This record gives sequence, C-alpha cells and structure tokens, in this order.
Amino acid sequence: MSALQLKNHSPLLPDEIISRAKKLSSTLLSDAMNGSGAMDYQIKPLTKGSFMVGTAITLELQPGDNLYLHQAIYSGQEGYVIVADGQDHKDNAYLGELMALAAETIGVEGLVIDGLVRDKKVLEALEIPIFARGFVPSGPYKEQRGILNETINCAGVTVNPGDLVFGDEDGITVVPCNLIEEVFERAEKKLAYEVKRIEVINEYLEKKERGEFPDSIEPSWLKEKIETV
Repeated sequence: MSALQLKNHSPLLPDEIISRAKKLSSTLLSDAMNGSGAMDYQIKPLTKGSFMVGTAITLELQPGDNLYLHQAIYSGQEGYVIVADGQDHKDNAYLGELMALAAETIGVEGLVIDGLVRDKKVLEALEIPIFARGFVPSGPYKEQRGILNETINCAGVTVNPGDLVFGDEDGITVVPCNLIEEVFERAEKKLAYEVKRIEVINEYLEKKERGEFPDSIEPSWLKEKIETV
C-alpha cells in the first residue's frame, strides 16, 4: 500500500444516508439548518446541472500550492467529495485538466475548491462536478505541505472530515455528520410542505383557467407571521 493510500479518511456515510440526501437539495438542507451550512455564493458549479453528494475529505492548502490536493485526489475513491480551502488565494489555479481527469477516473464524487481553477473548456466538459470561485491561467506551485483530514473553514463554513457535502446548481451545503438525522427530518418535512404547496398553486391555476373564482392561495402561516412582526 502506498503512502498516499495510508491517509486516514473518515468512513463513508451509509448508502441509506446518501440515498435520502439525493432526494433533497442544497436549499432544503440549508433551510433545515436555519440558513447555516451554505458556502459563499461565489462557490459555484463549473457546469450546468451539476449534482453531487458524498462524504468529506478535507484539505487546507498553502496559498497557491496544490501539492496536497494531488495527495487528496490520488488517495480518494468513490463516495468521497474533496473539499479544499485555498486560503483566499487568487493568483494561481489549484486545479486543471490533468488533475480533474484523474479525479474523475478514480471516481471521486466531486471537488470543492475555495479558490480558482483553469482549463475551463475541458473542465466544463467533464462529468465530475467541480465547484470553484472562477478561472485564472497561472498554474500552482508544488512545494509546500498542506493539512489533510482535519477541521477546516471553506468558503465561510466549518467542514469536518466525514461531513455530508451536497452540491447542486445553487451551490454547496455541508451537513455536520453528527446532525444528519435531525437535519434530514426537517428537510424532508419542508420538502413535503413544498410539494403540497405546488399542488395547491396548480389547483388554483386550473380553476382560474376554467373561469372559476378559487379561494386565496395565501399560505396559512402568513397572517400570523405578519401580525407578530
């Protein structure tokens, strides 16, 4: 076994957790945590339709140096999402074509880079979801040690190894591994509410199109909320 494979990644989250997560969204999960867990709005997917769910491998990089991002990728496997704090560095890209291709081939579920990347045309054509702040041509250094699988702050969110990382077109939400069950319960309840509200709105529209005068579609909570503010 190579030195890269000896790094102690957290155990993968159970399949049942991943399956439940895939029925949700970054917005539902963030709402279930009262707005927390959502990364900075500038962390966006490079391709339309990006969607990923997985167990966090955390990584703190030295500014402009991607040596340990290589280590995280080559020690990864299916089920993991690599989350890298790039220290707000904007002069060098941390990831490009070769590393992204390697990550996709290995089977990593996705990459979150709090920093810049390059090789836009190629990265946008890959299937692996990649979330980053943008693009810059200049390449990185490979000279300094990073920190692998410890608690980091990435784009304003605390991320621990083993946390649930969820990414879609709205951005990234991280659910602490010790809160997954209670967060899921709230998110699933909100999803059920939203499905019901869509049914009510669609029914209202159908009645209007038939020339009827339907009841208000005002949500039941609105009047009470207005009176209390």
